[in-house]
Amino acid sequence: MSSNRDIPSYEIHINEDVYKRFKKDVWSEDPVDAVLVVGDNKYEIQLLYRGAHIRKVTKKSYQFIFPKVTSGIKELHLNAEYIDKSLIRNKLSLDFFESISVLSPKSNHVLLTINGEFQGIYLQLESVDRYLLKNRNLPKGPIFYAENDNANFSLMSPIRKGIKKRFESGYSLKEGTKEDTAALGNFVYKINTISQKEFETEIHHYLDVDKYLRWLAGVVCTQNFDGFIHNYALYRRSDTGLFEILPWDYDATFGRDIHGKEMEYDYIPVQGYNTLTARLLDVSSFKNQYYHILKKILENQFTPEYLEKEIQQMYRQIEPYVIKDPHLKETIKQFYNEPEFILKYITNRNKYLRAHLSDLL
Repeated sequence: MSSNRDIPSYEIHINEDVYKRFKKDVWSEDPVDAVLVVGDNKYEIQLLYRGAHIRKVTKKSYQFIFPKVTSGIKELHLNAEYIDKSLIRNKLSLDFFESISVLSPKSNHVLLTINGEFQGIYLQLESVDRYLLKNRNLPKGPIFYAENDNANFSLMSPIRKGIKKRFESGYSLKEGTKEDTAALGNFVYKINTISQKEFETEIHHYLDVDKYLRWLAGVVCTQNFDGFIHNYALYRRSDTGLFEILPWDYDATFGRDIHGKEMEYDYIPVQGYNTLTARLLDVSSFKNQYYHILKKILENQFTPEYLEKEIQQMYRQIEPYVIKDPHLKETIKQFYNEPEFILKYITNRNKYLRAHLSDLL
């Protein structure tokens, strides 16, 4: 249901009375029945609002659930990207993670119409679920969403200000069993209790360290401040038993925070944050491994030269539709200014990180 060259058009049809009630209660978690039309194809779906604070804005974000798996898809997320006036930060970030060998959901822009009323341009996000794994020929395994700040890889809760009652708190189980949830709790426990002497050897029984360090480099480059304790998913491969980490919800990146305000390029240190990161970087071999991963990324993928091509391509694709979006008329000037802003951020962030690579030695 995606296209690399053209932007697909999604038409939603809902019973008018149902739609009126749906629009009145944006905080409802109950799905409504609808029909999705894409070209000559029709699909029965269930439609929900998605997000938290973004439900307050005029342009809503949605989730599609397919009662029958369609083209290898069970769920889709349509993000309004209303706070990010460039409309590309999320996709730019997820594509960037993919370029540095981090498992990442696919995304593409689409046009949305509901009951004949054009809603504007949206970013379609692949759901992190069993079908993502299947579509990439990856082994089955449990998947957890990091929902809140308790997903900080610590035994201490920043919410309760004390020891967690359950070490797996902060996560919701997307795929898996109670036994898998217990394994996650054990993983968090081990992160915090393995002795410093044994950590370098023992952590390899629980975590794909190389993939975690690549993810860490991606978060540090893009400066997703929330990304260290949520805005991610965990996947435990059934063939190795090791946890891998995936990025999610990366619109507050490339120099903007969750409110769309400027975030200084030196806001997040080269070491990043969270308990697991701190323990890994306390080991000389892991710190050296991270140093070389980040150095190579700063020389290749996280450069103005590499990312400018991506930015320009995305802008050429979406610009004709952004100017027609009924929700973006007042911010169109900022839309045109954002590429320069993003590229300036990349330039400054790259220089800052290069200057602080020595902190890892």
